Amino acid sequence: MRAVIQRVKHASCTVDSQMTGQIQQGLLILLGIEEADTMEDLKWLGQKFVNLRIFEDEHGLMNKSIQDIGGNILLISQFTLFAQTKKGNRPSFIRAAKPNTAKPLYEEMAKLLSQLINQQVQLGVFGADMKINLLNDGPVTIIMDTKDKDNF
Repeated sequence: MRAVIQRVKHASCTVDSQMTGQIQQGLLILLGIEEADTMEDLKWLGQKFVNLRIFEDEHGLMNKSIQDIGGNILLISQFTLFAQTKKGNRPSFIRAAKPNTAKPLYEEMAKLLSQLINQQVQLGVFGADMKINLLNDGPVTIIMDTKDKDNF
């Protein structure tokens, strides 16, 4: 699994002019899933998301987690995180999981995160053409990959 985590003041997802998810202060998480991903990867990454200390404390230091601030999460599926651009100019997405593998893992991640932060995680629509609106706070943007855990 690969994720781009952004600390946001607010974020929303719209599909066909309909709002599907909206949050105030919290995390916008773009999640890419590949065929080799497992529930172990999902649990590891979910724990990292909710325990990342990237929100400011009373001294202006990044010392608080999403749990500490009672923040929200907007979770968006994004297979393009596995784009391969080595050859030519048209990206290949061969490493991205097929929908029958990716969608259940995306839904499980949403359930896990909801349990961990004790509130409903807001979502996009899996496989849809989504429009994401956000105000990045900081900016703080972190990239994580479960196949490279030693660096995260």
